[in-house]
Amino acid sequence: MASLRFGVKIVKLPFEQFPALSGIEICRHAFTQRIPGIDVSHDKTEVLKRLDAAHREIRNAIGVVDWPLFTAQQIHGNKIAVVDSRSHGAVGREFPGCDGIITNRRRIMLGVYVADCCAVYVIDPKTPAIGLVHSGRKGTELEIVRNAIKQMIDCFGSDPANMIVQLSPCIRPPHYEVDFAVKIVGECRALGVKQIHDSCVCTACDLDRYYSYRAEKGKTGRMLALLGLNPTIAN
Repeated sequence: MASLRFGVKIVKLPFEQFPALSGIEICRHAFTQRIPGIDVSHDKTEVLKRLDAAHREIRNAIGVVDWPLFTAQQIHGNKIAVVDSRSHGAVGREFPGCDGIITNRRRIMLGVYVADCCAVYVIDPKTPAIGLVHSGRKGTELEIVRNAIKQMIDCFGSDPANMIVQLSPCIRPPHYEVDFAVKIVGECRALGVKQIHDSCVCTACDLDRYYSYRAEKGKTGRMLALLGLNPTIAN
């Protein structure tokens, strides 16, 4: 749970930030945690409505509440949406049939929702460009992170050797039979990514901080991963 100082008052909000990404001046990011006091024993659509106000408050806390938010439908596939300079007039939307988003546009936020699956943050500080991917067991088998990185190469000219990859908390053995986080790391290394950071945190191990679809038998909330490029970049 992060603490933000407003004047002399310190406000604690249920989100975390990763040290490997916090040091990158070109981007802003967050990973929301369990929101206290919200009943999440409903279907996903209703749950996201109930969590929206809290997630918006967290976006406000990191200074991006007025940035358009782009999300993916998340069908456990490997399709990647691209938000680039040709996306004129876009003010934020959900991309159907996609599980990841990449962009080189500044002052917009990418978002994916997870509750055991891994949110994979990909930052190319040189180009610059970013990607955010929802990768669970099925998506990892379909090499969605590989697809995202290859599309960043094709669309923006990114070099994997310059990329920084961060894995969010996700479910892991013994609470799940497959360690897809390890597969994601291996996939990134095979593409030439040198800086790969894994939170090494299991969502099913800490239900006070995280939602877990497996541990809570489907009646649970969602964490929101957020990533965006700052409007000004110092090279």
